[in-house]
Amino acid sequence: MSFILKSFLLALSLTASASALATPHVVRHAAHHHALAARVAAPEPMEVPVLPVRKRQNSKRCKPRSSSAAVVAPSSTSKAASSSSVVRSTPTSTPPPPPPAPTTSHVQQPKPSSSKPAAPATTKPAAPVGNLPSFMVGTQTGQGTFYATGLGACGITNKDTDHIAAVSHLLFDAFPGYAGGNPNNNPICGRTVTATYKGKSTVVALTDRCEGCKITDLDFSPSAFADLADFALGRLDGVTWVWND
Repeated sequence: MSFILKSFLLALSLTASASALATPHVVRHAAHHHALAARVAAPEPMEVPVLPVRKRQNSKRCKPRSSSAAVVAPSSTSKAASSSSVVRSTPTSTPPPPPPAPTTSHVQQPKPSSSKPAAPATTKPAAPVGNLPSFMVGTQTGQGTFYATGLGACGITNKDTDHIAAVSHLLFDAFPGYAGGNPNNNPICGRTVTATYKGKSTVVALTDRCEGCKITDLDFSPSAFADLADFALGRLDGVTWVWND
C-alpha cells in the first residue's frame, strides 16, 4: 500500500511538472498569485513604537581627506617654474658718501715774535720857536756834494749806501740846544731833511759835520747824491732843502 501511494505521488508529481513546463510563465505566476491571494488574509496594521532620535556621532569615516598632498605637488611645481624663470639680481652695495668736511676753520694763533722790539727812536728836542736862526726857518738853498762816508761827528759809523748827509760846521756848531763840547750830544744828530735838485728829491739824515761847506750847503753820501744827479757833475748848484722835523 505504501509502495502504491509513493508511486501515485510520483506520477502525480511528474504530471504536474510536465503541465508546468507546458503552461506559459505568466499564466503560471498569475494563477499562483491568485491562489496565494485567496489563501492569505490581509494582515492587520502593526503598531510601531516611537523610538527616540539617535544623534549621529561625528564619525571620521565621512571626513574628507586632507588636500595637503594635492596642494603640495602644484606648489613644488610652481616653485620650480618660478625659480627657473626669475633671474635673481645680485645686490650691489653702494659705499656711503664721505662725511662732509667740517666747516669750522681753524684759526692759527699768531706765534710770538722772537725778535726784540725796536728801540724807540730818540726824539730830539725841537729848536726854540722864538728867535730862530734863518737856517732853521723855511727853504734853504746851497750847493750839493758827496763824500766817502765813515765814522761821523755824531759818533755814528755810516756806509756809502746809507742816505745821510753832513751839514756845514757853521750850522752844526750853531744849532739851537748845542752848548759845544762832545759833538755826539748835538741835538741836530739824526734829524732829517728833504733835498731837491731839478725835480728830483731824496730824504737824508744829518749825522756828520762838514768843515769846507758853507752854512746852507749839504755834503751827501754817494747813494743819496745819485738820487739827485750823476756823479760826473761832482758839485750841484741850487740844491734846495727843508727840515722834516
